[in-house]
Amino acid sequence: MRERSLQADPAGRASSSATRCGHLRCWLQSRTRWLGLGSLAMLFAVEGCAMLPSAGNSAPNPAPWYQFWSSYQARFIDPQGRVIDWNDGGITTSEGQSYALFFALVANHPKLFQNILTWTQDNLAQGSLAAHLPAWRWGERPNKTWGVLDTNSAADADLWIAYTLLQAGRLWDRNSYTAMGTLLAKHIAQKEVVTLPGIGTMLIPGNAGFHIAPHTYVFNPSYLPLPVVEGLAHALPHGPWRAMAAHLPGFIKAVSPHGFAPDWVAYSPQEGYHMAPQGADGSYNAIRVYLWAGMSNPDTPGAQRILDSVSGMANYLQSHLLPPVSENWQTGATSGTGPTGFSAALIPYLMQKNMNPAVHNQWLRLNADYDRADGLYGKTAHYYDQNLALFALGWVYHTIQFDRNGELKPSWSNRKQ
Repeated sequence: MRERSLQADPAGRASSSATRCGHLRCWLQSRTRWLGLGSLAMLFAVEGCAMLPSAGNSAPNPAPWYQFWSSYQARFIDPQGRVIDWNDGGITTSEGQSYALFFALVANHPKLFQNILTWTQDNLAQGSLAAHLPAWRWGERPNKTWGVLDTNSAADADLWIAYTLLQAGRLWDRNSYTAMGTLLAKHIAQKEVVTLPGIGTMLIPGNAGFHIAPHTYVFNPSYLPLPVVEGLAHALPHGPWRAMAAHLPGFIKAVSPHGFAPDWVAYSPQEGYHMAPQGADGSYNAIRVYLWAGMSNPDTPGAQRILDSVSGMANYLQSHLLPPVSENWQTGATSGTGPTGFSAALIPYLMQKNMNPAVHNQWLRLNADYDRADGLYGKTAHYYDQNLALFALGWVYHTIQFDRNGELKPSWSNRKQ
């Protein structure tokens, strides 16, 4: 999970993932020597993981995604609608709430959607998302009480919540959701959007802590999914979103000189884009840049340019079975092996680039890490890995699709027409 502080991701998580990946590399090598595309279908059927739909199938069966979503709910969402990250002390983040809210809409679960929304408002937003940006972190305090641990906002979560509310209002014909999403988007524009001279409109990662010098800001490229920004621009044409969507492809290209996206990047007029205090790595944050690029509708303006700008990962996977855990955006140097969620996140990206061998390598890895007992991925099912996989596999199984304007087109809305 992305960090709010300058600390790196937990070392234990990275090391345990790398250990598993060492075994998986041997497993994959032994199979990819003799497996052809025809044999892959048999392997998936025998070993219990849902098979990748064929490229020619315009309407793959969405059942595997719904089963996965049900398993996620059982493990990570309590009856109140709180998403619990068990790997981080049972905390809740606005990111987790925003993703679950989106998935509940994708799955056409209005009751669960309302539960998640109510918990988020009551516990993170002082009772109203229409009036307050949600706090990003909630959990057990040192005095053993439970509540907000950090009042700062997380702009990516805020953006997803506003977007999802607007889409829910449209898809479910709920004016209250539309109104709430509109007001939240206005608060984001007021408190988390800046205009840089000569650059344009940009989203800063939170309300506080990212304007680090008089003319220097820190940004996070993974906080800006093109479909979400485009969707906000389409729904709210008088906000800053149209300008932000137009600027986004140039921003991704500028901060990815070796085709690898950074987790964090700083900008000042004197230095341009340069290394942020958090370092030059692209890892648990940046993996979402490739995910969003893969999930974007190719007809959305700028989508192809973004996909082309982050080709470093595709080039790496032409000669490596699994993705790295970290890449230096300034030098192109890579290290380690990423966890299961990284492989899942890269499937839409690799499919868009027609890299079939690399796609199948990631599917083999997912299959090897699939736990039939709980229906989740990883020998220890990490919250963040599951979220990456829910997005990616939602796109693969067509439960999550965006039109060129960024509007969500869930599979159930197609069945209504």
